[in-house]
Amino acid sequence: MLWIALVDRTGSGLWAAVSVLYFTYVTGLSVAQVGTLAAVSGAIGIAGAPLGGRIADRLPLTRVLIFLQILRALASLALLTTDNYALLLAFSAAGSFGDRAANVLTKLYATRVSGPDRVRYQAVTRTVANAGWALGGLTAAAALTVGTTTAYQWLLTGDALSFVAAALLTVRCAEPPSPARTIATSKDPVPTTKPANPWRDRGYLAYVATETVLFLDDAVFKVGLPLWIAHSDQAPHGLAPLLMVLNNVMVVALQVPLARFGATTAAARSLLLPLSAAFALGGVAMTLSATGGVITTTLFLTTSAIAFTVAEMLHATVSWELSVALAPGTAQGAYLGVHGLAQSVQRSIGPLAVTAAIASGPFGWTVFGTTIAVTCVFQHRMVRDHLSRPALSVPPVTVSEH
Repeated sequence: MLWIALVDRTGSGLWAAVSVLYFTYVTGLSVAQVGTLAAVSGAIGIAGAPLGGRIADRLPLTRVLIFLQILRALASLALLTTDNYALLLAFSAAGSFGDRAANVLTKLYATRVSGPDRVRYQAVTRTVANAGWALGGLTAAAALTVGTTTAYQWLLTGDALSFVAAALLTVRCAEPPSPARTIATSKDPVPTTKPANPWRDRGYLAYVATETVLFLDDAVFKVGLPLWIAHSDQAPHGLAPLLMVLNNVMVVALQVPLARFGATTAAARSLLLPLSAAFALGGVAMTLSATGGVITTTLFLTTSAIAFTVAEMLHATVSWELSVALAPGTAQGAYLGVHGLAQSVQRSIGPLAVTAAIASGPFGWTVFGTTIAVTCVFQHRMVRDHLSRPALSVPPVTVSEH
């Protein structure tokens, strides 16, 4: 699965770096059309997380994951066949759906096979995935120096082939044990209770709502920092890609060491407090970046990038552990699928949140960081209450020892 993560993210890095350019220069879409395509396909992709998780509770996980990888490959290849806007929208939506569902199923697979070591497994997976993103991005950057239509098409083809390779590698993976899927005989009593339904679990839905806010660090690096730097009179415009590189290097170097601080459910919950401080510091540093000259601005923007990267790594550890600990073992797929909605929804509201912070002036960033920090504190309290309830406990086979 680690090899799959590397191959998958390398291919995604190829496409993510050039998708807007491909739709603009190769298929001839306008700015408005590209924006609409991204928004609509992303909205449809939101359904992939809960549907993929629920299906994985009923069918063999590896088979569903293979199907989704093939779907992503076909969707990418289909983009090469047309410049019709409706078809491009449909193919992009199919790929987005497969991407969100595959992400949830990969997490579910790791949860089932890694047992008490799931936090460390997640950290290693994130490290490998970030290395893949960097490799794909560097390859795309090299191809962009050519700048021809053929170069763009080869990058998209490489993305599709990475999904084919991931599907072939998944074939070699054993099916993990699942509390939700057991072999019944005629002597077994008929189940008297239905599996837990995350859509009726108000506590879990409230947790997912707070997770949507905590995932906003993603929008900071993809939209917030680049836009803030682009509209700053003092920040060097070349600073934006350098801060992205800093983010990537920090995750590769520090994600695994930091994971040991959240190796149990109780420890992961405790990390919500330093996570709150990291978000607050990031917002304040962004505000202060507007108060000085070039050197001062650069230093504060770098400080903000470091703070938000630390927040990203801490939240990855906390989110991985708590999302599983709060889910009943007999419905892990369904619950993790609903949890996947947090990141999917954030992709839609995140850009709006950071642009609102920018439009509000420098102090808007302090409000932005403080809002997320307060949400961390709220989640810290809320999670304690729900973890104390026996109905939300997880079978010992999947829970870290306290």
